[in-house]
Amino acid sequence: MENIEVLSAFDQKKIETLPLTSEKEALKILETSYSLFKNRKQWIRAEERISILNKTADIIEQRREALALQAAQEGGKPLTDSLVEVDRAINGIKVAIKELSHFHGTEIPMNLNKSSANRVAYTRKDPRGVVFAISAFNHPFNLIIHQVITAIAVGCPVIVKPARKTPLSCRNLINILYEVGLPKDWCQMIICKSEVSEKIVKDKRVSFLTFIGSAKVGWSLRSKLSPGATCALEHGGVAPAIIDHTADIEKAIPLLTKGGFHHAGQVCVSVQRIIAHKKIINVLSEKLVESVKKLKVGDPTLKETEVGPLISPKEVDRIHSWVEKAIAGGAKLLCGGEKISETCYAPTVLLDPPKDCEVSTNEIFGPVVCLYQYEKLDDAIEQANSLDYAFQASVFSNDLDVTMKSIENLEGMTIMVNDHTAFRVDWMPFGGYKRSGLGVGGIGHTMKDMTIEKMFVIKR
Repeated sequence: MENIEVLSAFDQKKIETLPLTSEKEALKILETSYSLFKNRKQWIRAEERISILNKTADIIEQRREALALQAAQEGGKPLTDSLVEVDRAINGIKVAIKELSHFHGTEIPMNLNKSSANRVAYTRKDPRGVVFAISAFNHPFNLIIHQVITAIAVGCPVIVKPARKTPLSCRNLINILYEVGLPKDWCQMIICKSEVSEKIVKDKRVSFLTFIGSAKVGWSLRSKLSPGATCALEHGGVAPAIIDHTADIEKAIPLLTKGGFHHAGQVCVSVQRIIAHKKIINVLSEKLVESVKKLKVGDPTLKETEVGPLISPKEVDRIHSWVEKAIAGGAKLLCGGEKISETCYAPTVLLDPPKDCEVSTNEIFGPVVCLYQYEKLDDAIEQANSLDYAFQASVFSNDLDVTMKSIENLEGMTIMVNDHTAFRVDWMPFGGYKRSGLGVGGIGHTMKDMTIEKMFVIKR
């Protein structure tokens, strides 16, 4: 039997050893899930699902601190932010329960012509089938809520593959579900090699794939889905924030700092490219650097830490390499630009990096923010839209014309005004545009994707 070691993101110490799921075991789990779905007598009634979800939320609330500490240890997100993540998870479950209260079909008009006479038609929402959820490391508890709780809420059996770096938070949630009475076959976790998960994705018994991770992997898996299966993909972005010369800089700075360096920049909608008007570039850069230098970097389990480690030492090396290349290409290093330890990188601000280098064209997924300058708004918008990735974007301005033009022309599924690009609440639609994803996330939206609207036509 092969095992994996789950390490602390900060000091790389072993937390626990877990067994890898073999291909044979994974396919047996899939067969169990599929058989469960095919036998309607085993389906869990809505009232029972609601009871399970309510009890789950209660237990998570009782164990809030312990669950957050576990997430901080394995994933590296600072404890204060991990506590917020657990609170979001509790609220996400409550959102799913609320969604179920009005999760119903509709009546389809009949008797409008001769061919529809003496008929009644209506729809109802049925679970789509077996859900396979592949998750990411950066929000190890709350992402599982979005991918697993939604499936359970609508009555789909679900198999979840957490990130191999952060499986413990996923296991914690699943064990709580078992504890409150969810039959184990309805939700099963696997930790496996990529070729095993690909085998499951290809299997015709999987009806829905929910994937959070890299674009390269996500789009590849989508191409391997069996005919009839559907999916939702959530990838990364290279989020732009346009700062107009009329913007309130004092209000913008803390938002840009939080949006750029939350979870050490390891968020798919982190502020990465700040495109600022030339009139304010100097004052904006000075104030941003002043704010960034105050950030406390270190052990994520300490309450005072604001920026924790990267998920692995190799990510620190990659980010440092990208920063050095940008500087060699002409970027001005305003702060940071160095390794603090094997796992921590100094919050970094670069001014005018080349537009063709990695920090300008690829998702950094680290604590690095790049500043660029513009004179004409059209040029700023063109630069913001120049990449194949578009998730969320923002504009800071007190000029209505600038704001409206930016809203109308910036590419992305969501455009923020006078706020950073990383804002999200769990009930809002959330998804990538272009290569950044497919479909729309958010508790209610995902629940809808995991169901089919089945119509019944009754002739009198």
